[in-house]
Amino acid sequence: MDLQIPIQISTLSTPVNYQDNIMLMGSCFTEHIGEKLEELKFSVLQNPNGILFDPASVVSSLVSYIQNKQYQTEELFYYNEVWQSWQHHSRFSKTDLQECLRGINASQQEAHAYLKTANWLIITLGTSFSYRLTDQVPISFRRGAVRGGVANNHRTPAGWFNKHLLTIEETTTMLDNCLHQLFQFNPGLKVIFTVSPVRHIRDGVIDNNRSKARLIEVVHHLVNKFDKLYYFPAYELVIDVLRDYRFYDIDMVHPNYQATQFVLDKFMRHFVDEKAQQLAEEIKKIVIARKHKPFQPSTEAHKRFLKTHLEKAQELQKKYPFLNLDEDIRYFLQ
Repeated sequence: MDLQIPIQISTLSTPVNYQDNIMLMGSCFTEHIGEKLEELKFSVLQNPNGILFDPASVVSSLVSYIQNKQYQTEELFYYNEVWQSWQHHSRFSKTDLQECLRGINASQQEAHAYLKTANWLIITLGTSFSYRLTDQVPISFRRGAVRGGVANNHRTPAGWFNKHLLTIEETTTMLDNCLHQLFQFNPGLKVIFTVSPVRHIRDGVIDNNRSKARLIEVVHHLVNKFDKLYYFPAYELVIDVLRDYRFYDIDMVHPNYQATQFVLDKFMRHFVDEKAQQLAEEIKKIVIARKHKPFQPSTEAHKRFLKTHLEKAQELQKKYPFLNLDEDIRYFLQ
């Protein structure tokens, strides 16, 4: 008896491997996947602007990386005692203007250089809703908004924004234009699109589904148009295959650890090279050992444990010189 709806996931003809550079952009679900890949020692750069939810914010950020845009002081604004950027997550916000600017521009430069040589770009879109500044916003606060749109509201007054549900045509046009720029900037780049299974419940159940449906329609249109685009069904795996609230956190909005691991396992199986999958299993053993918290760290048993895993880490590092196991080796050397 089948207890789950079967799902067909096409395996990539040229899958992801350990020598690839992978940039990840988009919603908080992007960071769940990115952190797992990073833990397994893949070369990863995720969300140089911080978490982004809507296509307009993703596109404006990607274009800024292509252009190696450097932000100026007049593009930041001062609110709640910190300097902020409408295009960046609050982790970039600082009480000192120059420190804020340095952090943003350092991230821009890193993203520009990484994207130029990246093999893969994984874009996870979360919502079709975008937010644009209204005329109620003081002029001094409008600085840095791209065509009036913002990626983060930084807890500013709700009356400062108009909520806009992007049409399929708007989203298709902006992503299509961005992809052309990306492939001109980095001809070897391949793109994997996903739609986040995180429910944007503040939009309401009906509008959340309308929003997700538009993203899915646009992404499939683009995947059918470009031969270097692929779709990974993270949304369908959680919503239609798992299909149960027990796979969500207590807020009933964000997929929990089990769900995220389930999605990652499918990604590894279908989108990652078989040899890389085998290597990832070996690395996972090192990662688990490093997370081990001993009750009696001074015992001979624990010293043998450290020595055994030090030798395994050193052996892997020697066999696969492209891996960076320095941090793990330092830990086992203690």
